[in-house]
Amino acid sequence: MSSIRPSAVAGLFYPGDPAALSAMIDGFVDPTIQASPAIGVISPHAGFIYSGAVAGTLYSRVEIPSRTIILCPNHTGLGAPLSIMRTGEWQTPLGNLQLDNEMADALMSLNAELEEDSEAHRFEHAIEVQLPFLQHVRHGNDSRFVPIAVGVSGWGTLEHLGKTIAETIQRIDRTALIIASSDMNHYESDAITRIKDAKAIESILKLDAQGLHDTVRRENISMCGAGPATAMIAASKILGATRAELTRYSTSADVSKDFNRVVGYAGVIVR
Repeated sequence: MSSIRPSAVAGLFYPGDPAALSAMIDGFVDPTIQASPAIGVISPHAGFIYSGAVAGTLYSRVEIPSRTIILCPNHTGLGAPLSIMRTGEWQTPLGNLQLDNEMADALMSLNAELEEDSEAHRFEHAIEVQLPFLQHVRHGNDSRFVPIAVGVSGWGTLEHLGKTIAETIQRIDRTALIIASSDMNHYESDAITRIKDAKAIESILKLDAQGLHDTVRRENISMCGAGPATAMIAASKILGATRAELTRYSTSADVSKDFNRVVGYAGVIVR
């Protein structure tokens, strides 16, 4: 019997009741939009009341395949620098999703820095909040995923992670989707955050992985998932990506009306 990672933030970041959760996501996604395949995406990971509309707009436009690799920052500081889980299931109120043992093993065989480690994922919300959207848009729990918590920021390590992901997808399943879970700038004014986020988004839309990495540091942009986004773009370029689209951008002020201390949210599709 495989081990189950219980929901860590159900009832906090999103409703713990399945019917309420489905109804909330229904309000964010648009079933009339024709979804199409993508190589990678950037999706936010705040509480659904703040970032759910951005995530819903994104996931409405993306055909969710049977396999995904989901990269997130390590907010808790627990576990190994690059923490991966190989086996088991993750629980959400909408059911359990299976981890992709085959793809995880392939990733680890190509990248010695990836360590099997559940501790980094035990209380981490940034991957968990993507899963209800995947389950809802895909209409079930038949997909598999690999979770990777990225607690490193060096360009060389992130570039190598991207190469590892690309090679694994080329080897195992070319339809797999790479999801980078990230919010944008944190806890500055709405005006400053929008300026800083525009600079990061400019590099993202150019598919310039090193440019994003360097811009975030040079401009002091507190984009928590800059590492995951950098690795996703690096992988996507190898996999043949030619364009990126900003599907929606907002800040927490759009909901809270507090314009002095905000968090930015962006949805990006890479094809």
